[in-house]
Order: sequence, then C-alpha cells, then structure tokens
Amino acid sequence: MALSVCNFLISERVDASCKKILEENGIKVVQRETMTKNELLAEIKDYDGLIIRSGTKVTADVINAAKNLKIIGRAGTGIDNVDVETSTRNGIIVMNTPNGNTISAAELTCAMIMCLARQIPQGVASMRAGNWERKKFMGMELYGKVLGIVGLGRIGKEVAIRMQSFGMKTIGYDPIIPAEVAATFGVQFLALEHLWPQCDFITVHTPLIPSTKGLLNDETFAKCKKGVKVINCARGGIIDEEALLRALESGQCGGAGLDVFEEEPPKNLSLVKHPNVVSCPHLGASTHEAQKRCGKDIATQIVDMVTGKSLVGVINAHAVSHAMAPETKPWIQLGEALGLVAKACTGQENGKINVQVTTQGTFLKNAGNCVASAVVVGWLKGDLENRVNLINASLFAKEAGLDITIKHSDSTPEFSTDKCALEISTSGASHKFVGSVQAGVPVLLEIDGAVFGKVVPLKGNLLIYKSAQNPHNLASVVGVLASAGILIESFNVSAVLDGEQWNIMSIAALLVDLNPLRPHVKEVSQLAI
Repeated sequence: MALSVCNFLISERVDASCKKILEENGIKVVQRETMTKNELLAEIKDYDGLIIRSGTKVTADVINAAKNLKIIGRAGTGIDNVDVETSTRNGIIVMNTPNGNTISAAELTCAMIMCLARQIPQGVASMRAGNWERKKFMGMELYGKVLGIVGLGRIGKEVAIRMQSFGMKTIGYDPIIPAEVAATFGVQFLALEHLWPQCDFITVHTPLIPSTKGLLNDETFAKCKKGVKVINCARGGIIDEEALLRALESGQCGGAGLDVFEEEPPKNLSLVKHPNVVSCPHLGASTHEAQKRCGKDIATQIVDMVTGKSLVGVINAHAVSHAMAPETKPWIQLGEALGLVAKACTGQENGKINVQVTTQGTFLKNAGNCVASAVVVGWLKGDLENRVNLINASLFAKEAGLDITIKHSDSTPEFSTDKCALEISTSGASHKFVGSVQAGVPVLLEIDGAVFGKVVPLKGNLLIYKSAQNPHNLASVVGVLASAGILIESFNVSAVLDGEQWNIMSIAALLVDLNPLRPHVKEVSQLAI
C-alpha cells in the first residue's frame, strides 16, 4: 500500500536532514518553526503530511480541518500531543520515531539518578554562592542499591544496562514485556505491589495513558521505602505532582529528578524550587545526536512508506504493514471486492453481523488482518462515502456491528492454491464466498460451495443471481437486460447444488431497477467494482 503524498508541512524546528531527505525524494516541504494554532488550522488543509515534535498539539479540530492529510509524523517518541483516535477515524496514519530518542533519554535518566545520589546540582549552586559546605551534601553510593524500572521498553532497557555497571540491582515491571525477556537484560521482573517496597530509586518509562496517569501517588509512596528517590524523564503526569510534593515534605520521598511536568512550562514552581528536586526543562531528547537521528528517521520512514518499501513506527495502522509489499496489492483488492460482493448479496442488515475471513496458503499466512480490513473497506464503502480505508477499518467495523474473526489454514499438496474465504452470517442470511488472485487479478471461485467452471474476474459491473437449473431463466434475464438496453459482456455459471446454481454476468451498466428480474430468480444483486 504505497501512499501518494506531494507536500509536507514541518511545524517546528526539526533537523535539516529531514527536509533534505524528503525533497530528495520529490516531496515538497514547507517548514514553519513557530506556528500558532490558528495558523496551523488555516494552513493544514493544503498539505498531505505534517511533521511535528512535542510543541505542536494536533487536536481534533486541527485534524478535521486537514482535508488532504494522510500522515502525521512525530520526530520523537510518544504521540500524546496527537489525537490518535480522530486521526484514525479520518484515515490518517500516525507515526513516530521509536528509536530516535532512546539513548539520549536513557542517559539523562542515568544522570538524574547520579545527581540525586550525590546532590551534584545542589553542590554546584552552593559553590556558586561562595559557600564550602562539604558536610551538607553527604551523598550515597549507587553500588548495591535497588533500582526499580517501571516500563521495560527501549529506554527502560538501556537505563537498566547502564546502571548495572554501577553495581545496582535492577528490578522492574511492564504489562507487555514478559519476565523472560526482562531477564535477558538483567532485570528481575516483579509485580508492582512487590516492586515498590524494595526500591531505593524508581524511574518510570511508560506512555501517559489512563492506566499510568498518577501511577506514583499517595498510596504508592506509602508502600515505598522511606527516603525513596524517584525519576521521571518520560511524561508529565505519571507521577502525581501534588502527592510527590507531600512525600518530599514528609521525607517519605528523599528526592526527585524531573525532566517533565503535567503542565509545561510549569506555572506552579513548588516542585522546581524544592531543595531535594533536580529539574530540567524537558531535555530528554535535547542532544544533537537525538535530534539528527529523529529528523532523519521520520523522513526515511515516510519515504519508505510512500514508496511501499516498509512500515516503521506506525501507531494506528497495523493492518497496513503487510500491505506494503507490491505483491500484496491484488490480495487487498480481492478482500475489498469480496466485501462488496458480500454486502450486495446479503443486503442491508441491522444488528450483529458475523464475518469470518479465512486465508489459505503460505503467502497469506500473515496477511489475515490486512485482508480482513480490506473486506471491511468493501463492505462499508458505500455507507461511509469512501471515508473508510485500511487504517480506520477496524474502528468502523465495530461501530457497524461487524464481529470479525480471522483464521488461516496451510495449503495441502492437493490444494496448493492461495485463496481467501469470506463467510457472512446475519439474522436473515448467510453466505460464503471464496476468491483468489490469478495473473494479478482478483477472481471469484465459488459461492456457498457452488464452484464456477471458469473463474470470475471481480471487476466492472456485475449482476449476480441465484436461480433454479432451467434454461428459460437465463432467457428471461437476458430479455430483461435487453429491454433495458444493457449489453452482456460475459457470463459465468456455477455448478448445480440442490437443483440451483449461481450466475454472474458482467454487464455494460447497472440496472436502474432489479424488480423485473425477481419473478425469474431466487436471489439477485448487482454492484460495481
């Protein structure tokens, strides 16, 4: 699935390599380093893509104003300044650079830990004030101390590896990373209730989501060792700032290293001015190396996506990943065509609709999500005025009452054809459609177990009907079409099952009214692919 994009807006200061790479690949770029929200709202409609850092808030009103937008690229980790749900609903891909900030953020976290252990910033400030206060700044060794790491992704892992070199014991928790994976980089995996009481230091490396907001709070601090030191170089809000201030005042928390805040810049400076707090103005990614890496990475990822080469860093379009290969395109077309056929044959239904997509063959082993999303695109295409695509298909499927299951079966020696089966079950009807791709063209192989003698190309205007095995039925259908002045371009008929068979005609134009056909057939539908 290659995307067609012509121009990008860069709304913040991003390394020059970003613009250079995009322009070298034929994409026009306009860079505006300081844009107000009103300026962004006024201009975003003119662009196919938007590249941001953390300063631009891509809210729902911005996204809804972006009529041509296809990609939002964040030159950095995290996407909490982007309304991902609205982006997805509008079929816009959201991506970030998952590796760009990793080393810089990990190193800053380690620096915070060392500053808290030895009170280095406080000592510097004292010296600058003309004092010599050796006894006041008695510190602690890191050797033998326990570091708790909440969030064991890329940054958490790098922090663990670095602090182990100081002789620290690293324990951690992550809802996604398994214990056996954490063990490979020296972290003992513990549930949070067992982690809190053991830590001398706690550092958080999670996104800011409902389950992590205020993760360290009054209740959490009460479970920790007295004097525990905490570090947040991830996202403001993971540590409840009011609870942290109370813990610092009571001595339950012995110090905090904060690079991020709930409000940036913070208006309430109580934490910033606290003598046991080391604070920075969100410097996690503020290194020359990280900025160059992020600028280069986001541009390269966009170019690779646009050219159909690969898909990296995408947050909301996982079904698209398998669609990047050029050879997958006809299978996406097949899924969409099967969805169109199924909708036409099943008709409008209210309530729950069960949809099962079964892929068969080695090539389609990992393509189930992609093909299923394409089926949804076909099914909903007319209802949503072409707003549905592979990015938002799963979202709209749920809202439309489509309950989708995906299965895969390997080919057998006697049945080696790659193919896809679509089974639809509603309160009023059920159908099964089987299709494949031949010479790059999506084709229909069978309906409800009735196999066609010749494959049916899924393209053009199709009239599909089920009738009793009777040559007079065909003559009647042809007569109706002739009366309407519609030419028949091709005709395919299935094998007979229980005295009935499926017929598919490729016709020059769709009928205005299907009712004249109904006396001659048992089921009838038409569609344009």
